[in-house]
Amino acid sequence: MKKAHYVLVVERNQPTLHNALRSLPWKQVTARRYERESGHGRRETRSVRTLTVTDLGLNFPHVAQAAKIHRHRTDLKTGKITHETAYTITDLPARAASSQIIGQLARSQWGIEAVHHVRDTTFSEDASKIRTGHGPENMTTLRSFAISTLRTAGHRGIASSLREVSCTPFTRPLNLIGLP
Repeated sequence: MKKAHYVLVVERNQPTLHNALRSLPWKQVTARRYERESGHGRRETRSVRTLTVTDLGLNFPHVAQAAKIHRHRTDLKTGKITHETAYTITDLPARAASSQIIGQLARSQWGIEAVHHVRDTTFSEDASKIRTGHGPENMTTLRSFAISTLRTAGHRGIASSLREVSCTPFTRPLNLIGLP
């Protein structure tokens, strides 16, 4: 046994669990954690509320806490304001994970999801038929290497950069990684 813990961001593709989290008594939670930051052309405020759920009938293994994370973003160029609410569950009790820690863990998960999104939309990773042995891990490593190499070379759009590099497949990819 690894004795690991989990923080799971619950997406809308899990409607039963998502709706159960939405219906928790969030208005009764008075303790909130606020974080404000600017970057990537936007200003963002996040509020995190946590709730102990061991006696609330949430049907998920070992769940101890749920969190409601509300994000308020302002695009600094256009002034457009967006709001988004996300829910998480964790087996970490309140004494082990405050709302600040849960917010940080959920945010780190979104960073991982952003990288996966690029791999899936550009390389169709989720549709890959490679499923045996070390094949899936090896292909993920190669896709991540390609993305990292292109970003290091200053390319912003990965899909358009791949098309550009594929125009001269015998020289351009090798130039990117510094091979003659």
